[in-house]
Amino acid sequence: MKDFVKTMLAVICGYFVLRIIGFLFLLVFLIGSLAGGKKALPKNGVLDLDMGTFVLAEQSKEASAPDMMSMRFDMTPVIGLRDAVEAIRTAAADPGVQYILLRADEASMGVADAEEFRTALSSFRESGKAVVAYLESPSNGSFYLSTVADKIYMGSHHGGTSQLIGISSQMIFLKDVLDKLGVNVQLIRHGKYKSAGEMFIKSSASPENREQNQVMVNTAWKELGGTIAKARGLSLEDFNALVDNLSLNLPEDYLQVGLVDELVNHEELVGKLCTLARVDDSKKLVLIPFADYVLSHADALPGRSNVAVLYADGDIVDGKEDYSNVAGDRFVQIIDQIRKDKSVKAVVLRVNSPGGSVSASEKIRAALDLLQKEKPLVASFGNYAASGGYWISNGCQKIYADATTVTGSIGVFSMLPEFSDVTKKIGVGVESVGSNKHSDMFSLMRPFDSDEIRFMQASVEDIYERFVNLVAEGRNLDPARVDEIAQGRVWMGADALNIGLVDEIGTLEDAIAYAAMLADLHSSDEYKVVGYPQPLSFMEEMMIGLGKAPQNPGILSGTPFEALGKAVGELKAQEPGRVYARLPYALEIR
Repeated sequence: MKDFVKTMLAVICGYFVLRIIGFLFLLVFLIGSLAGGKKALPKNGVLDLDMGTFVLAEQSKEASAPDMMSMRFDMTPVIGLRDAVEAIRTAAADPGVQYILLRADEASMGVADAEEFRTALSSFRESGKAVVAYLESPSNGSFYLSTVADKIYMGSHHGGTSQLIGISSQMIFLKDVLDKLGVNVQLIRHGKYKSAGEMFIKSSASPENREQNQVMVNTAWKELGGTIAKARGLSLEDFNALVDNLSLNLPEDYLQVGLVDELVNHEELVGKLCTLARVDDSKKLVLIPFADYVLSHADALPGRSNVAVLYADGDIVDGKEDYSNVAGDRFVQIIDQIRKDKSVKAVVLRVNSPGGSVSASEKIRAALDLLQKEKPLVASFGNYAASGGYWISNGCQKIYADATTVTGSIGVFSMLPEFSDVTKKIGVGVESVGSNKHSDMFSLMRPFDSDEIRFMQASVEDIYERFVNLVAEGRNLDPARVDEIAQGRVWMGADALNIGLVDEIGTLEDAIAYAAMLADLHSSDEYKVVGYPQPLSFMEEMMIGLGKAPQNPGILSGTPFEALGKAVGELKAQEPGRVYARLPYALEIR
């Protein structure tokens, strides 16, 4: 026993020693980072847009603090989509930027983000400056971005992996494994297309779920594949034939069908870049890192008025302490702050959320309705604005979405696991003692009876009706029509436009310009754009991180096991009696 106590004391002491060492390391690192400041950029050069050197997100943020306990030191810059777009626009007018070198091999982002990013690059070309793309291992996302270029060069060496094979969506189903464990998931929902929770009660997709996924994937590919084909002078049918027949494998395959302009080795590429930059020696070729360029132009000049962009980015959750998601109470405070700020003349609600808590969504919606009585409010949808994300935003004066935005999912569900079979299998006896007949219905130790199922269904039906009526009012539609296009079904932005769920296909910049116009601000010189909420600083993130348990970095990251782990985590996160409006997935292109 004494040896055990000694061992435990040693483990505990070791843990705190590591925490102290980690804190000191982070403190030294922070001082060094703050001392570094902004990097001095060359006055002239080629803007090097290497997608593997930064992460594209909704908002820019300081480098994440290293996590000493899990030994994670990822210091990749995080650049907000709008800051990236603004930097590209600045570069178009900057005489020091000769052209853009786009290296998109490691591009990983939401489909809608890629759409807006590509639009910005297309506008850059319209300024008269060139975009040159270089690829080695083309994928759906990297090639989609690269087709905006004046010239596409591809590495002539063999060894790169071609992944231009179309897009797909994988659905994970856990019923069989949960049955073996004895876990019974009780799902109460409204909406035949509402697939959140279906993974826990089925062994395969329902016909409705498969239908909506197929339509969604087809619409996304029509946008991506159609854009690629048009840019390279092919019909979508011919391009699809190349993809379906796996005809795009080696670099020569791409060249032969005109998808790239030339195959080059490293020296040949450098030579072509030098020629475009009008220098006769590779030593004179100056590449300006895109992340550094964004940082150096991040400070906007003050304007007389502000247009606020409120980023609803992440799951909608209750409370105010979750800084990585849309915490209902915290967002209500931010909305009230914006409403009372007289310098803010108009607001754009930027939604990139699959939804979540109905209670938090209701609070946010009420605060936004109050704000809209005093200031113009326009919505801009990013990668997804579904379920709770659509709940909070459908009442805005105008809604912009990308053609590939996942939106809608007007439906609700409540889900609760119960473990009575598990306890029997492992030999644990459970007895409940309660004051009333149903006082243990949320104990997780027994299934709902028929009265309790009716009780939960009534709550779900009431909230679904509320959701439908909110959309009908916000979109000026008949409730019966909303019910037809609701039922939990997800739509891509292009399809959502046709059925009245959004008003226009457009970017965040389009939404900002329209909101400014509503506030009688007709020139970008008359206002500046201010983002809310402010991302956590390096120090704030570090202090919050020190208060958390160490995280496993995830050896199986990116595998089906990761998806399984996330699904189980979602099951554990369900609160008894809660009703949710949430989308169970997001689309990314790689």
